[in-house]
This record gives sequence, structure tokens and C-alpha cells, in this order.
Amino acid sequence: QVQLVESGGGLVQAGGSLRLSCAASGRTFSSYAVGWFRQAPGKEREFVAAANWSGGSTLYADSVKGRFTISRDNAKNTVYLQMNSLEPEDTAAYYCAARRDGSILSMSTLYHYWGQGTQVTVSS
Repeated sequence: QVQLVESGGGLVQAGGSLRLSCAASGRTFSSYAVGWFRQAPGKEREFVAAANWSGGSTLYADSVKGRFTISRDNAKNTVYLQMNSLEPEDTAAYYCAARRDGSILSMSTLYHYWGQGTQVTVSS
């Protein structure tokens, strides 16, 4: 069993930056792929970024490519999402997820564990 706890959300002006963290429990977390998803009010949850078990392979949604960076520190059981050049359209609750298979995928239904989310609000 893996538990995920996100932190680092908040209110930021457009053009600003935030770094989200996702702390994980569980000895096998380092073998899991991880992902970040987001959900804005009235919208479906959407894929943001994912990394394989080592962090050596990553995948990004087109809407965040070049602005967001996913990384992980397996020694600390922590995943990060560095978000730069934030836009009001990035406003959403951001969720960390993990899947037991180490390969990276963008479909939320293929992730086994989820955090409770952290709110990111970008003002114009």
C-alpha cells in the first residue's frame, strides 16, 4: 500500500512559479511510475506529467510542455512538479498518482494510488 501526500500549492500571479511536492510512503515506491494530474471546477481530471520509476523517462501534456518539469528523488520517496510561467488556465486542484508498473502512461484510470490534492490558483 502506498500513501501520497501533496503540498506546495497556493496562490500565485500569472508568470510566477510554484513547486509541488508529493511525499510517498511504502518501500516499493521507487519502482512505481508517478504522475501529476489536475482538475479544474466543472472539468474532467486531465493528465499533466508523468515519470517512470527512475525519473529518466518523462511525459508531458502539450499544454504544459516547456513550462512544467516532473522529477523524483527516490531516496526521499518524493516526487516534484516544478511549474514555471504559470497561466490562469493552470488553476486547478493538482493530484499526485502512482502506478505499480514502472512505465509511464497518461490515462488516469491506470494509476493505482492517489493523493488528496493541492490547490493551485493563478491570478491574472
